[in-house]
Amino acid sequence: MLIVDVNDCPEFVAGDETLLREVLHPSVNGAPLRYSIAQALLRPGGRSLPHRLVGSEVYYILQGRGRICIDDESSEVRAGHVVYVPPGATQFLENGGRDDLVFLCIVDPAWSAEDEEVDGESPVRQDRS
Repeated sequence: MLIVDVNDCPEFVAGDETLLREVLHPSVNGAPLRYSIAQALLRPGGRSLPHRLVGSEVYYILQGRGRICIDDESSEVRAGHVVYVPPGATQFLENGGRDDLVFLCIVDPAWSAEDEEVDGESPVRQDRS
């Protein structure tokens, strides 16, 4: 059995400038999964950098509200919304609210620096120490 407390996962600033906690990832905690799950946070007024993944991504908004942009489309999002981002789509989130925007990022296949391009730079290397 594998149970992870998100509060025990170290925070780091991701390449897209969100504050991230890698919750389940095959290379971080040995979870026998094809996908990865991270908790992300954007402070009020914050915005992630545009980025693209080789695989698909799902955002599950846990707290707050904001705007998601995927390629040429954008939409308001709030707690309880689930957003599918297709492989290769350019995406970013904005927090225009007064509270933190907290969301889960589910990436399939599991996130890898080699599979991500952020703001025209590829690959993005993350320091997870």
